[in-house]
Amino acid sequence: MVQCPSCARPCEPRLFCQKCGAPLGVELDLFAALGLPRKLRLDARELERIYHETGRRIHPDRFASAAPAVRRASLNSTALLTRAYRTLRDPISRGRYWLELNGEKLAENNQRVPAALAETVFEVQEQLAELRAARDGGADALGAALRERRAELENSIATTQEELQRNFARWDEGTGERQVLLNGLKSALSAIAYLRTLTRDVDRALEGAPAGLAG
Repeated sequence: MVQCPSCARPCEPRLFCQKCGAPLGVELDLFAALGLPRKLRLDARELERIYHETGRRIHPDRFASAAPAVRRASLNSTALLTRAYRTLRDPISRGRYWLELNGEKLAENNQRVPAALAETVFEVQEQLAELRAARDGGADALGAALRERRAELENSIATTQEELQRNFARWDEGTGERQVLLNGLKSALSAIAYLRTLTRDVDRALEGAPAGLAG
C-alpha cells in the first residue's frame, strides 16, 4: 500500500488515488501503469484510449495549484504513463521490455549476427560493396538487384513479425516452456533488428547511387 499525497489515504499502487483521483507518483511496471494485465497481445486502439483518458486525469495542469507533493506526483505519473504507452504500443519495444521483466536482454548492441541470417547478411554486404565500387554503366544492374533484395528483406521482416506474434500468443496462453519461449522471443527480436539495419543500409546505398537507381 502507498499513501496518497493529497488525501493521505492508503492506496493500492497505481497511477492515481481511487478515492480522490490525485496522482500517486509511485513506480510501477509499464503494464500496471496503464492498468493492464501482463499480456503481450494488446489492442492498439484500447491502449491509445487508456493512455489519453488516464493522461487527462493526471495531467500537471489539473494540479497546478495543488500542494508540492501532489504536483511532483503528477509529473512523475505523467512521465511514467508516457513511457509505458511508447514502450507497449510497439511490438518490438514491448518484446524487449518483456525480456527485462523476465531478467533477460538481447546481446549488447545486438552485434552478434543471428545464425539464420548469416548468409543473407554476407550476400547483402557483398552487393553493397559491389554497388559502391561500380561505375555508371555497371551500377544499373546492381541497383536493380539491390532493390529486389530490399523487397526480400521486407518480406523477411513481415514473416519474423508473424513469428513474434505467435510467440506472444504462447506467452499469453501459458503454453510452452519458459526458457524455450524466452529464446524464441530473443531470436525473433534480434532477427527483426538485424533485418531493419540491413534495410536501412540498402536504402542509404541506393540513395547514394547514380541518378535513377534509387527509384
